[in-house]
Amino acid sequence: MSTTPELIHSYIAAGLECTHLEVEGDGQHFQAVIVSPAFAGKRLIQRHQLVYAALGDRMREEIHALSMKTLTPEEFQG
Repeated sequence: MSTTPELIHSYIAAGLECTHLEVEGDGQHFQAVIVSPAFAGKRLIQRHQLVYAALGDRMREEIHALSMKTLTPEEFQG
């Protein structure tokens, strides 16, 4: 089964509280805009680690390339 933006969206949403979540991609390369209050006070690498944790093993097995823009709700509104 090929990975779709909708699947990645559901994986992230299931593992991370998001106030806004957009995922686009072509089945190989994906881009995501992820807005979560969990990112408050976290550095970029820590934010990405939260997303990787939500994706779990799928990051290695199903998702080959994911570029992320990780924002707090305040950063997203600003």
